[in-house]
Amino acid sequence: AQASCLARATSGASAHRPARATHRARMKINIANPTTGMQKVFEIDDDKKLLPFFDKRMSTEVTGDSLGDEFKGYMFRIAGGNDKQGFPMKQGILCNHRVRLLFKKGMS
Repeated sequence: AQASCLARATSGASAHRPARATHRARMKINIANPTTGMQKVFEIDDDKKLLPFFDKRMSTEVTGDSLGDEFKGYMFRIAGGNDKQGFPMKQGILCNHRVRLLFKKGMS
């Protein structure tokens, strides 16, 4: 039986592209289990562990095997993220660059 968790990534690199070869990527991953309401935040510096999270869209499922043995068998669904300037990801925006969105009052 596989457990499912939500992962929200706050990136030291761009949310859609890995950092350049001269900089090491650093990412905070917020893992939440919706059934228990428990959350944990991990800061990961190892590029090999972070590789499966690069160039993924929201709602994509990623196996937890790359994060280590403690997450083996888990499936993570990407539920959000930020780039290094703090701009958030938004569901339904299907491009890898920033866009300006026009909202009415009360929309988010």
